[in-house]
Amino acid sequence: MTAANLLEFDLEGLAAFCERLGEKRFRAVQLFRWIHQRGASDFASMTDLAKSLREKLSTAAHITPLKVLSRQDSSDGTIKWLFDVGNGDAVETVYIPEADRGTLCVSSQAGCAVGCRFCSTGHQGFSRNLTTGEILAQLWFAEHFLRAKLGGAERVISNVVMMGMGEPLQNYAALVPALKAMLDDHGYGLSRRRVTVSTSGVVPMMDRLAAECPVALAVSLHAPNDVLRSSLVPLNNKYPLAELLDACLRYLPSAPRDFVTFEYCMLAGVNDQPEHGRQLVGLLRQHAGQGIHCKINLIPFNPFPDSGLTCSDKATVQAFADQLLAAGLVTTVRKTRGDDIDAACGQLAGDVVDRTRVADRMGNLRRLTESPVIWANKGTVQ
Repeated sequence: MTAANLLEFDLEGLAAFCERLGEKRFRAVQLFRWIHQRGASDFASMTDLAKSLREKLSTAAHITPLKVLSRQDSSDGTIKWLFDVGNGDAVETVYIPEADRGTLCVSSQAGCAVGCRFCSTGHQGFSRNLTTGEILAQLWFAEHFLRAKLGGAERVISNVVMMGMGEPLQNYAALVPALKAMLDDHGYGLSRRRVTVSTSGVVPMMDRLAAECPVALAVSLHAPNDVLRSSLVPLNNKYPLAELLDACLRYLPSAPRDFVTFEYCMLAGVNDQPEHGRQLVGLLRQHAGQGIHCKINLIPFNPFPDSGLTCSDKATVQAFADQLLAAGLVTTVRKTRGDDIDAACGQLAGDVVDRTRVADRMGNLRRLTESPVIWANKGTVQ
């Protein structure tokens, strides 16, 4: 039997592994606590486990974290790590400290295949899905590194957002066990309200998540009509807005919060005009004749080379927010964190071996759209 990395298991998976070793379930609970609550990686240190079990584990299992390639510290306290996931691929993870919480932004893929126009990760291309262990290892390392750094035993990370590199719902099989370990009281004990999965709109997997592991949901919207959204988020061609919003309505009864968050990246001259605001209000207030209980998070665009896009100025962002608020939509403007170390929203790029020839496709798209202004006009539905 090949030795297993125990970071790959949620509690049920670890219990099944221990059963194969001839051990009872309570041993899996003890082992799970040692790994995730105490950050242990050496079986010899797990003193309340039977010596016979520790001996079995020494040959049948290991606890192997990801190698840290680099760490960058922002002037605002944000920390970004670059983790080696092998075969030339590396992913980024970001810790964002705030007065009332500590948030970890976790990656789910090496690169991203969705190819959103405004996202640096998408421009880098896609290599592969991360395993459950590679997803969990980001939290495992960050939590116990920060505890050691701060000199305490209390939990440091209170919130996890699956908003790093990749589309989480395109890696569903690995994502869900990782989420279950984060939520498990014997693991990290995070509230479902404080674990958020962000998706560009993989409709079938949204329905599965609602049934199997409902956590807070954030949907990358970014446009109020199908023509414009398809130009920004190619997945919209497969799952257009009507289907996406229907899935949001289906998700709400299972959601730990009574709303869905819609993320809207503010792009100058592209999706930030008063007409876009009017369309957005109509879309969210009138869909299916009932509207959607939601919160809109306006995200200032963080420029990167070759995007061909610029951020809406502060006055335009505020005017757009005021327009939505006046229509009764709960709206916030995201505060940019970690932009001095390229750790802000849309800036995570890591280092991946692209297997999708995304540079060629993006280059063709830029040539076809001629300029951001012409492209924006093409994407406006009158």
